[in-house]
Amino acid sequence: MYICYQICATMKKIISVGSLAMTLWLVSFVAQASYLLVPMDETQKNHLKAYGMTYWVLRQEVEAEWLLNYRGGSFLFKYVQKFENELVIRGISYEVISDAQAVAIKNEIASPSANMDVMKLEVPPKIAVYSPKTKQPWDDAVTMVLTYAEIPYDIVFDDEVIDGMLPKYDWLHLHHEDFTGQYGKFYRSYASEKWYRDQQKEAEDMAAKHGFKKVSQLKLGVVKKIRDFCLGGGFVFAMCSATDTYDIALAAEGVDICEVMYDNDPADPASQSKLNYSNCLAFKDFKLRMDPYEYEYSDIDNSPQDRGLVESTDFFKLFQFSAKWDPVPTMLTQCHVTQIKGFMGQTTSFKNKLLKSDVVVMGETKQAEEARYIHGTMGKGTWTFYGGHDPEDYQHHVGEEPTDLNLHPTSPGYRLILNNILFPAAKKKKQKT
Repeated sequence: MYICYQICATMKKIISVGSLAMTLWLVSFVAQASYLLVPMDETQKNHLKAYGMTYWVLRQEVEAEWLLNYRGGSFLFKYVQKFENELVIRGISYEVISDAQAVAIKNEIASPSANMDVMKLEVPPKIAVYSPKTKQPWDDAVTMVLTYAEIPYDIVFDDEVIDGMLPKYDWLHLHHEDFTGQYGKFYRSYASEKWYRDQQKEAEDMAAKHGFKKVSQLKLGVVKKIRDFCLGGGFVFAMCSATDTYDIALAAEGVDICEVMYDNDPADPASQSKLNYSNCLAFKDFKLRMDPYEYEYSDIDNSPQDRGLVESTDFFKLFQFSAKWDPVPTMLTQCHVTQIKGFMGQTTSFKNKLLKSDVVVMGETKQAEEARYIHGTMGKGTWTFYGGHDPEDYQHHVGEEPTDLNLHPTSPGYRLILNNILFPAAKKKKQKT
């Protein structure tokens, strides 16, 4: 019995010592585990939620760092247990690294021979999406990916814009709007549809409410308010038809380009000669498509017959920029691949020959002589135009079901949208220094 007692006592001591050793090891590990690295290369299993996670960290009033061109544009932030827990919950790949490892990574990035840089992210941008409050018969890639990534945003429309609410926000996305007042030029195919008639009545009522005689005049007022927002330091992002119709509306200020079914009187037959391209952000010398039954606004968009591409051959290439000298386009093109599969929209792409000289082309389909992803500055702010409707639906049709992003968590095309979401957080830091 005594021998058994001694054995048990000894075992207790061994277990106690072992537990103490394990505890000390865990304490030591946590002390060394100073950072959480979220890789954005091919090892990441959910690129899209990684952006939302980084946004969430910023909302906890903790700085994050964007490691430009390092492993696909990875994110780095201080180790906090609840951050690690959140990464696990959201299904995001991550690595726990020591302070020494973080220093080594930053030294590698800082090398003059490395096309990499560290961009601090401080404040989560306040996001607004310009979109009708009523349901539309098509989805919107930006609102879908914001929701999937768990990034909060507000919906604003003509009321809020005309009433001067945009300065409350840092970043504004333009939903697939037609700023020319032609209701998307859907008349030929959808004029008899209830959603089309409801949309037209809603727009006409909105114009009257704000003292405009026509919807085209209301939309021009909206466009000019957005321009003021950008001039004052706001960041504007647009996709599909919100890109070219924005510039067309500016160029056509004071000119009636809408036929009778859109605004109850005929278009000015001399409208083309009256366009003022100097008002435009991105485009020059374009020709209007005045046929009210044609599903195009101008020749800015490279039409399918002009492009000569099919889904299996439709790709565009991201340009590489100097991370240390051109941080803004570098941030906007962070991705784990350089070839992005193409996707169509009412406005799919932009003819290179119609771009202004100061426009930065960030993605191009060279064989079709078209740009897909462009950027520029205006005043204290910037604008970014991205051609196409849905990066994971090659030819989205009106009334189709929205894309399920649970099936595309590593989508390169959607990553480009989310680069624009985090860009203002870095831009704020740059402006302060």
